[in-house]
Amino acid sequence: MIRIVDSKQVAAILSRKAARFEEAEAIVRPILVAVRTRGDKALLEYARKFDKLDRPSVAVPRAELKAAEKKLSKAFREAVKVSSVNIRAFAELQLPEAKQKTVAPGLKLGQVVRPLDTVAAYIPSGRYPLPSTLLMTVIPAQVAGVPNVCVASPRPVTEIFGTASLLGVKNVFQMGGAQAIAAFAYGTEIVPRADRIVGPGNIYVAAAKKLLAGEVGIDFIAGPTEILIIAAEGNPAWIAADMLAQAEHDTDASAVLLTTSKSLAAAVSNEIEKQLATLSTAETARVAIDNNSAIILVKSLAQAVDISNQFAPEHLSIPDASLVPTIRHAGSIFIGASSPEAAGDYSSGPNHVLPTSGAARLRGGLSSADYVKIISTQQLSTAALRTLAPAITTLARAEGLEAHARSVEVRLLSKREK
Repeated sequence: MIRIVDSKQVAAILSRKAARFEEAEAIVRPILVAVRTRGDKALLEYARKFDKLDRPSVAVPRAELKAAEKKLSKAFREAVKVSSVNIRAFAELQLPEAKQKTVAPGLKLGQVVRPLDTVAAYIPSGRYPLPSTLLMTVIPAQVAGVPNVCVASPRPVTEIFGTASLLGVKNVFQMGGAQAIAAFAYGTEIVPRADRIVGPGNIYVAAAKKLLAGEVGIDFIAGPTEILIIAAEGNPAWIAADMLAQAEHDTDASAVLLTTSKSLAAAVSNEIEKQLATLSTAETARVAIDNNSAIILVKSLAQAVDISNQFAPEHLSIPDASLVPTIRHAGSIFIGASSPEAAGDYSSGPNHVLPTSGAARLRGGLSSADYVKIISTQQLSTAALRTLAPAITTLARAEGLEAHARSVEVRLLSKREK
């Protein structure tokens, strides 16, 4: 049964488990080396061993993708269509824009936006295959204008392959784990080298991304999923359902309710037990609820917000928009009783690839901005350069960089402003 505790115990309850990356990295390192040195041969060996690959290449033929698309139900196709519209609209909203401004006479500054050449999306397909993650990782890349979007997934799941076909993704690879991350980081004859790898995965995928960060761009290193709910009142059945929706992901998942109401705490606890009795994923959810989740009694909503900001949750559910100005750290905020976290997982539009383990203190979720680079531009007239010359040359010489200073002065000596 879920714990109901006083806010004095919040530090112990909200302390996250440290990811055991040392063990994972020890397993992953030889795999990375093998793929880097032996390329497709090593990749194929791992794919046959771990992913049960039964074709001669990890590259999925387009005919197989089309065949999977044809097997999709009408309801699934419609769900993809509805969700895609909202995900695309939000990605367009997030995309940085090219702009230019004259900030002083003769000094024109700006930025141009250019997509990355190749990105790779890792799509889990283990216990819970995630075609929704395909939508969340591929559509923003398409909005950003990335010319080469690749997808890797360990198993041939109809919904994943079929969704890739619906989205027009041509480069799909049946490969998973650290070997998939290595293939995209280094490139092989079959698998293109990616500029950035995005998408969630198990601890071995996370360890590989951690080790290869710098060799290749990554989104972030994901830990167990989490939700924090703030409520003084509400429907206990709805709150319990939201907590279980998070808990069913993984035994390491956590679901926390911060409330000022003892009666609501008791009602939610009872509802969790009631709903677990008929939940098909109860075996997983039960462990997450008992081991990593809690209902915490707080003195006020202000205290709840303070606790939330310290925790920086992946998902944050709040009762209404009045609290939004006080939220400093969260991956994604769900406002009001009719905004369940599941809506964000699938169809409302904002990305569900979100920072966990406190990384929401540093950044938000995956965005179309992650698929582009901002290149600055600067154009100076001779008059503008003359105006800035004293500042430039003084700073350059203060740093001991004489050639920097001379590169300005030589222009002003050889030119006369007209």
